[in-house]
Amino acid sequence: MDFKALMQSKTYDFLRTNPRLGDRIMLLGLGGSHAYGTNNENSDIDFRGVTLPLPSDLLGLTEFEQYEDGETDTVIYSFKKIIKLLLDCNPNTCEILGLDEDQYVIKSPLGQELIDNSGLFLSKRAARSFGGYAGAQLRRLQNAIARDSMSQKEREQHILRSVQNALDDFERKYAHSERGNIRLYIDRAVNPEMETEIFVDANYKHMPLRDYENMWSAMNSVVRDYDKIGKRNRKKDDNHLNKHAMHLIRLFMMAVDILEKGKIITHRRDDLELLTKIRSGGYMQEDGTFSKGFYEILAEYENRLEIATRQSILPDEPDMEKVEAFVERVNRQAIE
Repeated sequence: MDFKALMQSKTYDFLRTNPRLGDRIMLLGLGGSHAYGTNNENSDIDFRGVTLPLPSDLLGLTEFEQYEDGETDTVIYSFKKIIKLLLDCNPNTCEILGLDEDQYVIKSPLGQELIDNSGLFLSKRAARSFGGYAGAQLRRLQNAIARDSMSQKEREQHILRSVQNALDDFERKYAHSERGNIRLYIDRAVNPEMETEIFVDANYKHMPLRDYENMWSAMNSVVRDYDKIGKRNRKKDDNHLNKHAMHLIRLFMMAVDILEKGKIITHRRDDLELLTKIRSGGYMQEDGTFSKGFYEILAEYENRLEIATRQSILPDEPDMEKVEAFVERVNRQAIE
C-alpha cells in the first residue's frame, strides 16, 4: 500500500488543518503490526508521530501532550512528552525511532535529528520497561487460559497471583507503602456461588485519592477480565491470544537488540518467520493452551534478556546533560 498517498486523502485532512500539526510535525510513521511487519489482511493501519510545541507552550500558558484521531487510529505526541517517554525506554514510543526509511510518511530535518540522536535515550532502563510490558502480555495469556482450564477454586488462586502482581507494579510506581498496607488472601467464600474467594484487609492513611483510585483500578481490571467467563468467542479470542503471544516475544526481541546492539529495530524483518508462526496459531494446542515449544522460546528470550542486561554497554541511566542540550536546541528552533 502507498501510505504516503493515503496521507493525502480527505480522511487525513486533520494533519494539514490542525494548527498543532501541519508543518510542525517532526515525524509520522507506521505503528502496530504494519510497523513490525507482522500485519495480515485484517490488520488496521495505525500511525504514530511527534510534533513540535507551539511557542506559547514554551513561553506562554498553553499546554499540549498529544493529538489523537480515533477514526484513523493516529496518535501524535508532543516533543516534550515523547522525550519523557523515551527517557524511560517506553516501548510504544521507542519504536517510532526504529522504523525503516520507507515506513515514515513525514520526516522533517528535526525529525531526522531525533532519529539520529535516539542513542541519547537508550539505557539499561529498557530491560525494566520492555520486560514490564512483556510481563503484562504474559499475564494476559495466563489469565485467559486460566479462565478456560481451571476449576473455580484454582481460578481464584490464579486471580490472586495476578492481582498481587498488579498491586506490586503499583507499589513500585507510587511507593506508598509508608502510608499503609493492603493484604490480599483467600478464604471460604461469602458468595454462595463460589467455594473460595479473595478477601482484602486494607489500612491506609493520608493517601492521595487519585493514587488510591489508580491502585483499585489496577486490581479491578484483572478481576474484570475473569468476569467475561462464559462469554468467549473461541475463534476470536484464540486469535487475540496468539497476537498477545507474538507481541510478548517481539518485546523481548526488541529489548535484546537495544541492550546488545544499542539499536531500536522496529521492523522485525529477520524474525518474521517465527512471529508469523506464533500469530497464526502455530504454537496453540487443541485445548486452547500453548505448546511446550512456545514456552521454550519464551524461556530462551527471558534468559537472553537477563544476560544482555548484565553485559550491555549501555549506561544505567541516560546522560541528562546531553539530552537537555538536544531538547533545548530543538525547542529554540520551535520558537523561531
